[in-house]
Amino acid sequence: MHHTDTPTKKLDARGLNCPLPILRSRKALGAMHKGDVLEVKSTDPGSIKDLDAFCRQTGNEMLQSTDDNGEFVFLLRKS
Repeated sequence: MHHTDTPTKKLDARGLNCPLPILRSRKALGAMHKGDVLEVKSTDPGSIKDLDAFCRQTGNEMLQSTDDNGEFVFLLRKS
């Protein structure tokens, strides 16, 4: 099966503060299949290190982490 970085699911966590972006990401990934890509949008600067740590702890892959004028966009691949 060919995997691309096109998000399978999108999560809008803008306006939510820690730990909500992580909790919502965990829940969303839990309902997804191995290899699926979750796009997370957040406005919480803490979500950068939080999602990074979350990926390390859970073994999911951080494909991309970008900052677009204070709006953070992450692409996570479910492992």
